Amino acid sequence: MKQFQTALDGYSLVTSQSISDHTRSTVGDLATDQIKEGEAELALILSLTQQAFDANAPVPGLMKALTERLQILKSKSTPLTWAHLASLAQAHPVASFLLQDPLTRWSFEKPRGYSGDAQLLDFIYEHPAVAAQVKEASPLGTEVYNFTKQSPSAVAVRERRALLAAHVDTVAADTENAEILAIAAGHLREAERSEALKGDRLKRWVALDQDPISVGTVSSNFHGSCIEAVNGSVRTILGRAQKLGTFDFIYAAGLYDYLAESVAVKLTERCLQMLKPGGKFLLANFAQDIGVEGYMETFMNWPLIWRTDKEVWSIIDKVQHPIAEKSVTRGENGGVIYAMLTV
Repeated sequence: MKQFQTALDGYSLVTSQSISDHTRSTVGDLATDQIKEGEAELALILSLTQQAFDANAPVPGLMKALTERLQILKSKSTPLTWAHLASLAQAHPVASFLLQDPLTRWSFEKPRGYSGDAQLLDFIYEHPAVAAQVKEASPLGTEVYNFTKQSPSAVAVRERRALLAAHVDTVAADTENAEILAIAAGHLREAERSEALKGDRLKRWVALDQDPISVGTVSSNFHGSCIEAVNGSVRTILGRAQKLGTFDFIYAAGLYDYLAESVAVKLTERCLQMLKPGGKFLLANFAQDIGVEGYMETFMNWPLIWRTDKEVWSIIDKVQHPIAEKSVTRGENGGVIYAMLTV
């Protein structure tokens, strides 16, 4: 069967090309000397890793070394040099070991046609929906998975799910008949942890996503509840193509990592316009320098727009809409930056 490829709208689903375009706009031409130095260092890193795999070295130790070495190499490379090195790493024979990990493989192969899809998050969540695929992994693949699912980024993603459920429950406790909107909702796994949903204390919870498979999954999983699965994207929100109404709480937790600042500002403004008086908007973005970007961008082929607290504040400061309260915080391990805006 031919693999379904989700149509991209240029805003809400990331491709390697879109990240490359973002990078290319900020740096100049590649420096030949740096390329040669980077290639030599990468070759050594990958050779040592392959030797470790061939020698059946303990997986946690060799994965830790690989992750750290890639991170150091990325940190001293220009964005364009790093993009070149990442493509070389992906073609190296050592990938055959790493791609036995179901999480790394799913991210690299992108069966849905884009990065960071809902099933990828299910591997991070260790959700029952992917249990069969995890069970089918080779013994080595299982060991690598046991490492990658405990990486700082994965830990931050699981914490993000818990925080989203907690925010929804808080809004429901403070607001009667609360209305919630999740943008780029994926499978809406946070809803499985919401006490407000279990207690039927929400008026509606709109789960908007561009991927029809995700929309169908949410519709099926939460049939008969207040959750409404809607097919839509950043483009449809900005273009006001859908009459979604107004909300007490809107969040976009897995989206801003893929948006250029100009689009992020526009989306933030539109979300604030869709809030009721006193309503809150939450955005989340992976933080820069969490220690695993090198591995994610090479063998997972998962490019992101990593941001600093200052860069998240830059988005907020450019928003042309009244904001009564605003804050920027980080999760427990610092891997995700959260901005909460109240109108």
